[in-house]
Amino acid sequence: MSKVKIVAATGCPTGIAHTFMAEESLKKAAKKLGVDIKVETHGQVGIDHKLTKQDIQDADGVIIAADKDVDANRFKGKPTVDVSVSRGIKEAEDLIQQIIDGKARPYKGQSNESGRDESTEEESSGGIGRAIYKHLMNGVSHMLPFVVGGGVLIAVSFLFGIHSAEPDHESYNQFAELLNNIGGVAFGLMVPVLAAFIAQSIAQRPGLVAGFVGGMIADTGGSGFLGGIVAGFIAGYIILLLMKVFEGLPKTLDGLKAIFIYPLLGIFLTGAAMYIIVGPMTTINEGMMNFLSNFQGSNPILLGLIVGCMSALDMGGPVNKAAYLTGTALLSDGNFYFMAGVSAACIAPPLITAFATVFFKKHFNEQEKNAGYVNFILGSTHITEGAIPFAAKNPLVVIPILMVGSSISAILTYLFGVQVPAPHGGFLVLPVVTHGFLWVLAILIGSLVGGFLFGIYKKRYDEKNKVGVE
Repeated sequence: MSKVKIVAATGCPTGIAHTFMAEESLKKAAKKLGVDIKVETHGQVGIDHKLTKQDIQDADGVIIAADKDVDANRFKGKPTVDVSVSRGIKEAEDLIQQIIDGKARPYKGQSNESGRDESTEEESSGGIGRAIYKHLMNGVSHMLPFVVGGGVLIAVSFLFGIHSAEPDHESYNQFAELLNNIGGVAFGLMVPVLAAFIAQSIAQRPGLVAGFVGGMIADTGGSGFLGGIVAGFIAGYIILLLMKVFEGLPKTLDGLKAIFIYPLLGIFLTGAAMYIIVGPMTTINEGMMNFLSNFQGSNPILLGLIVGCMSALDMGGPVNKAAYLTGTALLSDGNFYFMAGVSAACIAPPLITAFATVFFKKHFNEQEKNAGYVNFILGSTHITEGAIPFAAKNPLVVIPILMVGSSISAILTYLFGVQVPAPHGGFLVLPVVTHGFLWVLAILIGSLVGGFLFGIYKKRYDEKNKVGVE
């Protein structure tokens, strides 16, 4: 009997950690089950190990473990398991077993010129909620490079003085102004790009134009990233509606539809809808920002607790991203305090696991210790996902420990009045951090407390179960 052959595609919103962790889990599970597998990864820098037509044709089944668009339509007709990237990490063996047992359903693929998958995502991927999340995360994944690149350039300009980019100020520096202007352009594209790629995920290329215009209206109207999210979904579904309305036109007019009808009507209808709702959305956006800013001053302990728990709960997932995007939005309004707590809470979980493997060495195997050492680097550069393999082994115990450590770091950061003007980078952006020493201290205190709690848990678990570590 010939070996079962499987192809897979993995992708997470940031394209940094989850993508490659799912790849590794699938490869390990395939080796254990005696299956041939080729995994295509959709990382932040592009696609690696790209699947060829021959790879897909020869495969007995397909696994899609992604929270972003991975061009699933090419798998039409193949038995396919379509799940979130986190399930690709945690349930790799089960996903492969579904292909082996013949339980995977054929992928239905596109049924219109948009390339949109009509295979009812509810059937294969856990419902309408995940479909919405997938569209949202496609926008976020394309937005992040603009946020990080532009935000860090703006932050670096502050090294010359907080007002150094202002020509009328005594601290004015021409190079600082250049950095600030370039960074401002990139950062300013955050909302339009977010909206454009949400719409693109829903309606493919025709949705991109309408989404971008809707996002620009949201941004210039002051409704911020909340308005951008709404604009993206409105644009995407308006384009789908137009496709339905004009699907009866002769095939010879497909070019006219793509170049003229969809852009023209899509932009008009999306723009008209946004001009109606941009006012209320702006009020909601400003109300949320003011609430968080006031909260920060009146009750930093409770705010730090909320931010810490959100950041450590799913480590790069939707709850973590909600805190991060809120911090990013506040950065654009000149609030650098909120992001300081978010960054601290995101840095802490990998450091917690790293310190635990250092201080409680004999309770971790060689592979865990190596992962712990790597987490010193991942944590220091604001990559929270490094803690996931440790949390996955006993999430009901480990995740609350990580939440405690992250919350302590966030609370202390707010109490110390730290300001972080960069949206990413971890300790690499220390030169632009106000009260940088206190920020590092806050992160280390939270990480050490969490590390000792995690180590004590591992020690007691090993003693109770008389585990011998290799």
